[in-house]
Amino acid sequence: MAELKRILSYARQAIDDYSMIEEGDKIAVGVSAGKDSLTLLCALADLRRFYPKKFELIAITIDMRFENIGKDKADYSQIAELCERLHVKYYVEPSDIAQIVFDIRKEPNPCSLCAKLRRGILNDTAKKLGCNKVALGHHFDDLVETFMLNLFFEGRIGCFAPVTYLERKDITVIRPLIYAPEKDIVYFSKNVNLPVVVSGCPANEHTEREEMKKLLANLERDNKGLRHRIFGAIKKAGVDGYKE
Repeated sequence: MAELKRILSYARQAIDDYSMIEEGDKIAVGVSAGKDSLTLLCALADLRRFYPKKFELIAITIDMRFENIGKDKADYSQIAELCERLHVKYYVEPSDIAQIVFDIRKEPNPCSLCAKLRRGILNDTAKKLGCNKVALGHHFDDLVETFMLNLFFEGRIGCFAPVTYLERKDITVIRPLIYAPEKDIVYFSKNVNLPVVVSGCPANEHTEREEMKKLLANLERDNKGLRHRIFGAIKKAGVDGYKE
């Protein structure tokens, strides 16, 4: 599909720059059912056709089961259909994350615990299914926002790495969309009508990340290229494995 070419160019560059894929890899794409992870799934499924290093691909969704806290049950049937068209095996792993975070723990700031629980289940499921790598859909804007969130709220210099080996799990996490701006992912998602499932999370759009996204957007209006200069500084400083 023509709309995918731009996304593929970003992904291919990141994969080559950071040696994300090796011959014989079996990669699990963490499909949250949002635009980012579905875009990543489409990109890797297409890349699989011609990339010189052959790899296998599966997709995994961790079902938060928001119906356990009174929200609508998520319907992943259209994602299953997309995976079938892409010739990617699809697995939905049920969890009690929503109930743990919102009913049992009653977290005032639920995102951190939720993300930790989801990552743990995703990595365990990927390992159980014979994968040696997990691909996540974090993009360029996520990278810059994470760096700024760590600076503002934790007083430290850091962000997620392009490639992370988790020794305790014996699995490697890769992020092939780190060069892809969110606006290009939005464009792709809308033009190919990806089957995005709207999150039933009660904290959706009321998070520190959303506030940081708004702050950076406001600053960018008067300081064109701000996000790219921040990323340039991250690379120059070699923060968390990034390089020029």
